[in-house]
Order: sequence, then structure tokens, then C-alpha cells
Amino acid sequence: MTQDNSHLALEVVDLAANYGAKQVLEGVCFSVERGQTYGLIGLNGVGKTTLIKIALGLKNAKSGVVRVFGKQSSDASVRYDISYLPERFDPPWFLKGGEFVQFAASLYGRKVSLSSMEEACEKLALDPKVLKNKVQTYSKGMRQKLGLIATVLTGSQILILDEPMSGLDPLARSLVKNLLRSVKEEGRTVILSSHILADMDEICDSVTVIDSARVQFSGTPANMKLQTQEQYLEKSFLKIIGKAA
Repeated sequence: MTQDNSHLALEVVDLAANYGAKQVLEGVCFSVERGQTYGLIGLNGVGKTTLIKIALGLKNAKSGVVRVFGKQSSDASVRYDISYLPERFDPPWFLKGGEFVQFAASLYGRKVSLSSMEEACEKLALDPKVLKNKVQTYSKGMRQKLGLIATVLTGSQILILDEPMSGLDPLARSLVKNLLRSVKEEGRTVILSSHILADMDEICDSVTVIDSARVQFSGTPANMKLQTQEQYLEKSFLKIIGKAA
């Protein structure tokens, strides 16, 4: 009997991958349901970005498979379903902010109204007037907000965000979390990696911990803390990877 996986946005099955000569992923398995906010947790260099690149079709796996809405991630058609914000986001400096958002949306066959861009800016406490300014005048935090706005306004069903809180102050982080909650309410799926585990605990339905090339835990943040008998997700994570003080 064929298993019905139509409820899954992303499925990772027995994935193995190298970064250069080093094997960074081995036997990795987990799945993300449609409409979930899902967190990838791990130290630098454990293979989170490699996994994301495979999901985006930018890198080949050594073995195993990643499926996006049931299709292999190497299938070019799935790229319209995913928008991606990299950790080191640096948009073309010669473009105005609004021009960049329009350009990003056009890659997905969409047109974005000025009012939609202004509304998104207001949700992140970014003055809509800066949409008329060139990106080269933006601070790091402003560029990060612009990237989030562009990613959300592509309309993609899956948003993959690599360290989306990078460079943001506590107020901005709170606003980003509210924005991601609104994306979830639309039925879209958010997959993010972050070292700010308090944020992950607050907004993620489920998380996967990767260490030593393998999945060390998959489940809800609440179950992760329960399993390790810790109050905070950060301490729970350190205990799982054997780095607890």
C-alpha cells in the first residue's frame, strides 16, 4: 500500500552529503508538514546549510533524497514553491529597495503592489520611504528586513530562512517573529535555522537537531526539553550534543 505523504512540504530520506572531502550529513531523515514552522538546530559546520542547498537544488546529495511537495528537490519545477533568504544576504547595491522586492517577485511570476511593500515594511518597523532609496544606503538590519520582505512577498509556499534574526535588535526580532506567525496563518511553511534558540522555542512547531553528521533529535521543542529535563531549549540542545556545562 502506497503511503500518502501529501501532507508533507519537505521530506528528507536517508540523506548523506559531503562538504569538500568531509562528510557532514549521514543517514539524515525528517519531514516537515505543510503549514509548519520548522527549525534546524546545530553548531556551525554541521551541515545545515548543505542540507538547505540540497533542498534548493543547488547541490547534489551523496545519497538519499529530499522531496518538496512529493517531487525531488532536483526537479526545477519545485523552485517556484521555495523562496530562500541566505545568512549573508547582500542585495545589489545599485537597486532601490522597492526595485529589489519587485525583481525578487518577478522571478516567481508575481507583481507586488506598492501598498503591499509598504504594509510589509510597517510590520517590521521599516520606514516605507526607504523603498525609494538605494540599497547601498541601508544598514545591515535594514538589508535583513528588506530580504525578509522580498522573501515573504514572493508568495512561495515554503520559506527557507538561514539565520533570519542576524543583525536584528530585540524589537526587530519580535516583529520578525510576528511576521512569521502571519505567514504560518496563511498556511505557508517556514523552515529556519538560527542560533537564537529562545526564538526557535517560541515560534517553531518542531525542530531537528543535527550533530556529528546525524539527526540527534526530532520533535517539538517541548518534548526536547522534557526529554533532557531542561527548562531552556539552549541547555537542552547542549545536553543532546554532549556539550552541557
